Amino acid sequence: MLGDFGMIAPRPGRNVAGIGMTSQRTRARMVERLREQGITEARVLEAMAGVPRHLFVEEAFASRAYEDSALPIGFGQTISQPYVVARMIEILIQKKEPGKVLEIGTGCGYQAAVLASLAAEVYSIERIRGLLERARANLRELRLKNLRLAHGDGAAGLEKAAPFDSIILAAAAPEVPQALLRQLARGGRMILPLRSGAAGAQQLILIERSARGYTETALDPVRFVPLRAGKA
Repeated sequence: MLGDFGMIAPRPGRNVAGIGMTSQRTRARMVERLREQGITEARVLEAMAGVPRHLFVEEAFASRAYEDSALPIGFGQTISQPYVVARMIEILIQKKEPGKVLEIGTGCGYQAAVLASLAAEVYSIERIRGLLERARANLRELRLKNLRLAHGDGAAGLEKAAPFDSIILAAAAPEVPQALLRQLARGGRMILPLRSGAAGAQQLILIERSARGYTETALDPVRFVPLRAGKA
């Protein structure tokens, strides 16, 4: 089932602009910190500046929304730190347009909102129904007409909407899901954290598909929740 947020009215009681520690000024400081950390893609910085991250965290954590840290969002999941979101998206769209995007692991909806600020069309899958409904509520106020959410097994992708020009995973897999490789368009890119070794170390991997096949590039060490099969 896909959801479209274009016609949903804002939910009362949430301040999109933010005040104090959730204000636009605080968001601007976050973006400046991302520049200092090495994020140079102007499109990504603009998108990060435009999406109110405080809407996607629990109200108790709203004052920490623009810190460079992961925060709990319920159901044993976290919202990734801003740098990791920016870094992954920057790699994904470097020297290209994102095109049609598939996100695996909607979580609270924050990364999906950033992607929807950059791409023509974004599909996002979440396996935990309760978390997906929370993401829908978080996203209502932004009225993102080009973002669709689905409840499903992320490792299986979304065959009905494939192929995708860009695929991004917000959970660490022990190996690259074959279904996602098949759903990646020629000329497309996929970025994901992979688990390796007995210690459970994780590393970002960039996969690019060409007419000759797939190439993999190992990137930064990271830490993500594990990718789990099925729906919950």
